[in-house]
Amino acid sequence: MAGRHTLKAQGCDNSGLMTTPYSSLALADPLKRAVADMGYENMTPIQAQAIPVVLAGQDVMGAAQTGTGKTAAFSLPLLQRLLKHENPSLSPARHPVRALVLLPTRELADQVAQQVKLYAKYTHLRSAVVFGGMDMKPQVEELRKGVEVLVATPGRLLDHIEAKTAVLNQVEYVVLDEADRMLDIGFLPDLQRILSYLPKTRTTLLFSATFSPEIRRLAESYLQNPITIEVARPNETASTVEQHFYLVDDEDKRRAIRQILKDRQLRQAFVFCNSKLGTARLARALERDGLKTTALHGDKSQDERLKSLAAFKAGEVDLLVATDVAARGLDIKDVPAVFNYDVPFNAEDYVHRIGRTGRAGAEGLAVTLVTKNDNRLLGEVEKLLKKKVDLEHLAFEEEKPRGRFNDGRRAWRGRDEGEEATEDARPRRDRDRDREGSGSSSSAPRRPPRPAAAPADPFFDQPYEASAPAEDAAPAPWEKSARPARAGVSANIRSKRKVAALFKASEPSSSSS
Repeated sequence: MAGRHTLKAQGCDNSGLMTTPYSSLALADPLKRAVADMGYENMTPIQAQAIPVVLAGQDVMGAAQTGTGKTAAFSLPLLQRLLKHENPSLSPARHPVRALVLLPTRELADQVAQQVKLYAKYTHLRSAVVFGGMDMKPQVEELRKGVEVLVATPGRLLDHIEAKTAVLNQVEYVVLDEADRMLDIGFLPDLQRILSYLPKTRTTLLFSATFSPEIRRLAESYLQNPITIEVARPNETASTVEQHFYLVDDEDKRRAIRQILKDRQLRQAFVFCNSKLGTARLARALERDGLKTTALHGDKSQDERLKSLAAFKAGEVDLLVATDVAARGLDIKDVPAVFNYDVPFNAEDYVHRIGRTGRAGAEGLAVTLVTKNDNRLLGEVEKLLKKKVDLEHLAFEEEKPRGRFNDGRRAWRGRDEGEEATEDARPRRDRDRDREGSGSSSSAPRRPPRPAAAPADPFFDQPYEASAPAEDAAPAPWEKSARPARAGVSANIRSKRKVAALFKASEPSSSSS
């Protein structure tokens, strides 16, 4: 049954598929109970198409934009097929790794592992997650207990394979999720090594936001007659996301975020930056503005990153300021808005960023702040979207931003609400120019008057008079070896000495000095 399985107008009208209930699937009661506990009733298009194919034991190439429910699309059928191995035994030998799920980032791996645990909570199937940035010892202890489903990032999994703490010779199912992202960050050699440890007879599922030539070559190498399922055109944005592009100055970006949050009465939002340094600085600046903010970027430890995500999910934080490390795969429900503080360097990241909102059919807002220096990057986004975007102008309320923020481009602002920009806050070149052109004009900013000088001491106005040397005064150390001065020559200038030559040389003439 090899071939290409395609849905018509997937990005436009999926209403018929969206209403397909989970109850129509041939799932065991423990899995149906878990799905009901999570509040899911109807399947998304990727789930409705992929789950029956995986249940039939066929390989799948799934193309779906982020936020369409890919995790359930492969987790539920895998767990269903693994139920035949279910047993309550405590022996690790009775719980070998039978399903392997590979993901590109630590955050995504942790998220998928949590979902798998929730789906399998009424079964005896065990699962575990391993990723870098954490101590290996707890992971080793977990693996030694035995797990049927192993969720991992490629680098850390290879560490466990080399340490012989992860044995993959009984794997029946392998999932390559966010495969395009794994290739982008250079995981192809690691993937090839990992796949070489797996049995040749297995079911392979590959999910990607795009079907690039590299992805197709990977599929041809490791998939057997896969069913291709496309529920959205590559790099297509969700129709439920309202997109706006505002033309602003660098120094007004933070002000724009605050105003849109206020006007739209938004409770939470993602804010994406292009650099780790810019992310950290922006998070601190927004915190000073009175917004509960946390940062997520590569310089944070894994524990800090997990705590930031947990705080945002729990609603303890208003804004999650992040680099593109958080743009892919993170499934946080009911996030109403995404702000692109910077236009992304890679146009495809625009799709992944705004995919954090408007998930599973919900409505969302995507705001991109564009400066006059972003023409090239904006052009790449327009090519991807296949349309010209309309740059809007944002009408600001009469307020001054709080605090000063330097994002690396010397974007300085006033310190307090209503504070006028001081002369010292401007570039020195501009201040000098203003002083030169102002003359004695009353409109020019005036410096505060200098304090009055202290009264002069008459002692320092007297001419210098050398004091008479004391008769018994001992000569200074530097004067002990001084020789009597010759006429017209300072006593502090030493005459040349004759030094014994190492080798015999002719005597210098008396005329030489």
